[in-house]
Amino acid sequence: MRRLSRPSKPAGSDSDYGAAVGARFQHLRTLLQIALPLIATLLTAQQTPSNETIGAAHAEIVPPRPNYYLFPDGQGYVYSAEWHLIIAGTGVVRMEVDRNERKVTATAESSGVVNVLFPVHDRFEAHFDPRTFCSLSIFKHSEEGSHKRETSIHFDYVRKKSTLDEKNLKTGEAKHVENDLADCATDVITGFYYVQSLLLQLGAVYEFPISDGKTAIIRATVEKREQVKVPAGTFSAVLVTAEAISGPLKSKGKVWAWFCDDASHTPVQMRARLGWGTLLFRLQRIEK
Repeated sequence: MRRLSRPSKPAGSDSDYGAAVGARFQHLRTLLQIALPLIATLLTAQQTPSNETIGAAHAEIVPPRPNYYLFPDGQGYVYSAEWHLIIAGTGVVRMEVDRNERKVTATAESSGVVNVLFPVHDRFEAHFDPRTFCSLSIFKHSEEGSHKRETSIHFDYVRKKSTLDEKNLKTGEAKHVENDLADCATDVITGFYYVQSLLLQLGAVYEFPISDGKTAIIRATVEKREQVKVPAGTFSAVLVTAEAISGPLKSKGKVWAWFCDDASHTPVQMRARLGWGTLLFRLQRIEK
């Protein structure tokens, strides 16, 4: 991706300018968290056999289809993030085997002008059951500007509750919250791969639950096939759009995601739009 010049500085102090850019970069991170689960929605019901009706009759997580999906164990997807005509940062998402579970890690690092004005260094780790795609736990370590916090979320499907524990690493302030949980839910990190595991049927519309402590229902639509050019290459891809129809993500924006139109279903590009602008993620390379 070509690097663009720093945007012109508006009238006002350096601190005002930094605060404005910092606030928008916080939105960028939020949008990243929204984008991954929303994309997962898109392909949910695509595991339904072709002779069955596909629709949004009820939201659910569909287990991986036997002999269809191979987990990309040991692979890391490296993305650049372009925001407001600048390179805002880099994100890396990786899956690994962890005994009977799968572990997904993701990092987000700011760069360039954004890193100077509002540094971001975030690390995420999620565990899920590869037999069902039900999320088991999430851990987040967030360093954003002057804010530092750690968050742990555990999913208890017997009690149908998610438990969130969060600590402010600067002040020591802690909170403990429980929320209702669906029978099976994916999360903002695992959802990235949940989408990848599904069939891509044009015109399909699906709904399923995603939880980041609170549960949202995502509706996704498989739109069309088209060519996509990113730094990693040119790909024949399937375009999927997604947005939340309930929960904390409702009305937060819309996401477009392009997945390779082959057995790998590698996510090569994501675009998300909010009121303040558009964020674009493009695949740079795959690390093994």
